[in-house]
Amino acid sequence: MVVSWKPLLPLIAVSALLVYEDWVSTPSCKTTVTPNLPEPIPEHHHPDDLKVMLVADLLLLGSDSGYFNLLFRDYYLSKFFTKSFHTLKPDMLLVLGDISARGHNLPKTKYVSVIHQFHKVLGPFLGLPLHVVLGDRDIGECDELSAESVSWVSRRLPGLDSAGCGAFEIGNVSFVSLSAVALLCGNNELRFSVEKVVERESMDFQMERERVNEGGDENDRLGKRVYQFGWRENAMLSGSGPVLLLHLPLNRNVNAANNGGSSSILDGRGPVGTGPYKLSHKLPLNATEYIFQALKPRIVFSAHTQEFYDHFHPDGTREVTVPAMTWNARDDPGFVVAIFRGNKGAVSVSYCSLARESHVLIAYVSLLILLLSTIIFSTPTPRCLRQR
Repeated sequence: MVVSWKPLLPLIAVSALLVYEDWVSTPSCKTTVTPNLPEPIPEHHHPDDLKVMLVADLLLLGSDSGYFNLLFRDYYLSKFFTKSFHTLKPDMLLVLGDISARGHNLPKTKYVSVIHQFHKVLGPFLGLPLHVVLGDRDIGECDELSAESVSWVSRRLPGLDSAGCGAFEIGNVSFVSLSAVALLCGNNELRFSVEKVVERESMDFQMERERVNEGGDENDRLGKRVYQFGWRENAMLSGSGPVLLLHLPLNRNVNAANNGGSSSILDGRGPVGTGPYKLSHKLPLNATEYIFQALKPRIVFSAHTQEFYDHFHPDGTREVTVPAMTWNARDDPGFVVAIFRGNKGAVSVSYCSLARESHVLIAYVSLLILLLSTIIFSTPTPRCLRQR
């Protein structure tokens, strides 16, 4: 008895497609080479290590998403998050801004749909500690900034104050996130609010260091907050402060050490378009110096360029720029995984690449052509035609 395989063809195709989707959704991670680090990074992982996944520039369209985005790009973005969660097993997720492609131009009703879409694509990450930094596409440029609109967005994202800033500690690692767009503005109310956060955190860390030097516990947090403006001398050593989270990169010396990245990317793909600020935009030099002087960050994570960069500033501070994690921004998206050692030593940074959109589309088209060809050439010729 001969069993025809033709009825099984759809099942075989669907099974092959599911296996391919699972394989193509798996990130490929590689630890970056960092010759500038003062100490070697241990190969083994300690139970007290904190593994953090950092993503940026999701550029979600919310209710404005077309069928192609909903059924393809957003579908795969959700699979990227789910597969990364199960493969890498991170302890928390940090999103460095631009969750929305056009949030600064959206009415509140449509902005809510972006927030809902954001929660949907995160999937299992909603069960982990989550912090989101505001980007220029989320709140707009200086001329459009208002305390009311920024506060409205901040209330819908975890861990942000009314100015879009945040400070938190997890696993004995301290983080400070700043609304970098406000630092581009002049005499703006939001800029003063961000400076207030910088000064507050600077004073807290200095007083904690003094208390540790006097024999106190570094894990004790001060209840009193000090609010003062102006340039203050900071006795802390470079790299002894918190982990700094920004959307816009800091101003850097063009001769600074750089690993990876390029400047060939276009500003926006397809319907997403451009943002308020060009991809090459960075914080001005005076704001960068102010942050270095006040916070002495342990390491800086930024975004906005949609490219991956890993470099050191002249004072030795390391800055890692997180690439875009969406096909709405680039053909080859990615993200970063950082492992913070329990002894406050060097931070291990890995760049994780994801599948190229062009490769996935080619695979789908090839599978479709193969199926059609198999069906056409396996169809028996009618008897009347054979007799002729």
